[in-house]
Amino acid sequence: MRTPAHSSHMTPASGPRSAAWAAVAALLALIVLSLAWEWWLAPLHPGGSALVLIKVLPLLCALPGVLRRRLYTLQWSAMLVLLYLAEGVVRGMSDRGPGATLGWIEATLALVFFVCALAYVAPFKRAARAQRNA
Repeated sequence: MRTPAHSSHMTPASGPRSAAWAAVAALLALIVLSLAWEWWLAPLHPGGSALVLIKVLPLLCALPGVLRRRLYTLQWSAMLVLLYLAEGVVRGMSDRGPGATLGWIEATLALVFFVCALAYVAPFKRAARAQRNA
């Protein structure tokens, strides 16, 4: 069995699975929210716009790797989701009506994903660092 330092797709039994599943749930909720928001809840243009593709495609690209608990995917998607956190905060503070509420929900989901992804990855990073230093 290879060590986590050498394999970005390893998911040993000792990994914090609850953090991984919470990250999956937050990512799926963020995808659903983005679709609903840009298609019918509070789209920029009536009937939706191409913005839905720009918002959802990056999240969909991360989904397979997050479902498989791949460390590399969880790392880059944790950085990606910071864009959604920023958008959620900006729209939460600047929009009126449902857009503001949706913005805060987006920010919350992005923050949950970020924290859970880091909580899952951190033990592997510590183990790899300890192995390098040994």
